[in-house]
Amino acid sequence: MKITETALPGVLLIEPRRFGDDRGFFSESWNRKTFATHGIHTEFVQDNHSMSGAVGTVRGLHFQAPPSAQAKLVRCGRGVLVDVAVDIRRGSPTYGQWVGYELSFDNGLQLLIPEGFLHGFATRTPDTEIIYKCSDYYDATADGAVAWDSCGIDWGLTGDPILSEKDAAAPALADFDSPFTYEAAP
Repeated sequence: MKITETALPGVLLIEPRRFGDDRGFFSESWNRKTFATHGIHTEFVQDNHSMSGAVGTVRGLHFQAPPSAQAKLVRCGRGVLVDVAVDIRRGSPTYGQWVGYELSFDNGLQLLIPEGFLHGFATRTPDTEIIYKCSDYYDATADGAVAWDSCGIDWGLTGDPILSEKDAAAPALADFDSPFTYEAAP
């Protein structure tokens, strides 16, 4: 498994090995021991799977506040999407900065997004599926969002996005009081 640091410390781009033949391929998308050898000790408790029918669907930018904060390990099960993480840890030297990567069924890339980051994605093909592991259970009382267009993200959209009512009404990053605080590594 190839693991690459991104411009946002803690957000990792992961490339699992694929073993293929004329039948297709096999890939190990998560292995506790393998991740631990790379210093990743996140415990996952829930898997989510969503499908977006239309190109240009934007879901996000979402977070779950402490004490129910979630780290996520994200991959694309079908299609193509741009996956984005935004640092929202108050006091962080990278607060408000974002990284985005194209995840697809074909490239098999994954993004590990720690607690304290917004997460969102935009679909690039019809019927795109996203599959992700979460480090805590869904908690409706801790669920939150920031406006998709308030962080300077280049989503690569060619028209207006398709948004949920919740995402369309989310506050801008400039008006957001983050529940996360940056703690420098010792």
